[in-house]
Amino acid sequence: MNDFNIKNSHDKLFKDTWSDLYNAKSFLENYLPKKVLELTNLDSLEICKDSFIEKDLEEFYSDMLYKAEIKGNSGYIYLLFEHKSYYDKWIHLQLLEYLIKIWRQDIKSNNPDNLPLIIPMVLYHGRYKWIAKTEFSSLFMDKTKELDEFLPDFKFILYDLNSWSDNEIKGSVFTKAVLLLFKHIFSPDLQDKLPDVFSLFKDLSESQTGLQYLESLIRYLLSNTDDLEINDLKSIVSNAVDQNKGDMVMTIAERLRQEGRQQGRQEGRQEGRLEGRQEAMQQGIGLVLAVFDKFGQSSETKIVVSMIKNIYEADVLNKLEKKLNETNSIEDFKEAVFLES
Repeated sequence: MNDFNIKNSHDKLFKDTWSDLYNAKSFLENYLPKKVLELTNLDSLEICKDSFIEKDLEEFYSDMLYKAEIKGNSGYIYLLFEHKSYYDKWIHLQLLEYLIKIWRQDIKSNNPDNLPLIIPMVLYHGRYKWIAKTEFSSLFMDKTKELDEFLPDFKFILYDLNSWSDNEIKGSVFTKAVLLLFKHIFSPDLQDKLPDVFSLFKDLSESQTGLQYLESLIRYLLSNTDDLEINDLKSIVSNAVDQNKGDMVMTIAERLRQEGRQQGRQEGRQEGRLEGRQEAMQQGIGLVLAVFDKFGQSSETKIVVSMIKNIYEADVLNKLEKKLNETNSIEDFKEAVFLES
C-alpha cells in the first residue's frame, strides 16, 4: 500500500489528538507523575498553537505546548512526540533548544520577573525499547562531584509505549485508540490488534467528532502500513464498529490515492528515492542499537554491525529485525546477515 505514503501522517494524527483539550487533559491526568499532577491545575490548561520543531526535523518529530497553573504559578507542559522507528540518544539537546525557545518567547510576550517552569515530556513508540537515560547530565562523560556544579541539567518524563501493556493504556476513547495504534504500528501483530482499537469507537462513532476521529485513524493506517489490504481493513472496521463505517475505508482510500498522486507529482521521483535511502539508514541505525543491546560489545557483534551498516534495503532490514527477535545466538544472526548482505 505504498500508494498511501502521505508525508507527516504521524504528525497529523498526533495533532488531531493532542490539540483537542479534552484529549490533552485525559492524557495528562493519566500519565503525568502523581507528584506533578497534584501540583498542576488541569482546569487551567490552555493549548498554545506554537511549534518549535525545525523544518528539517518535522518528518521525525511533532510537539504540543500547553500553558497551565503549576504550584500556583503560570507554567508550561511541553510534549514532544518522536515518530522515528528508533530512539534518538541526543533528544536531550533538542529538548534543551526547545525549552530555551519557549522561555525566550515567554520573556518577549509576558516580561516576567522569573522564568516559568516547563515540564518536558517525550512520547516514543519506536521498534525497540528506549535505553537512554532521561537526565541531560547523562550525556556528559567523566562526571565527578567536584564538577557537578558546572553541568546544566534537567530530566524529561518519558512515555515509551513499548513498556506498557495494552491494558495499562488509559484515557479518552480517541487518546487510548491512538496510543494503541502508535504502540503497534511497527509490530507484526498489528492486524490482530486492530479489532480492539476500532471497537472503542462503537459508542462514539455516531457523533460528528467520532466520525472525524475514526477517519483520522483510517487515514493513518492506510498511510503507514504495507501489509494491510484495504478490503481487510474494511472488514475489520465493519465488524468492530458497523458496516457503514467499513464503507468509509474505501472512500478514504480513494482520497488518499488522489493526494498521493498529487504529492508524487510535486516532489518528483528523485526526492522519493533519497527519502527512501534516508529512512533505510535510520532503520539500520535502530537495528545496530538493538543488536548491541541484545548481544553486547563482543568482536562478533562488531563484525555483524559493520555488515548491517552497508545494507540500505528496507525489506532486508525488516527481515533482519524479525530474525533478531527470533534468535538468541549471535552466530545464527551473523549467518542471516551474511546471507542478506
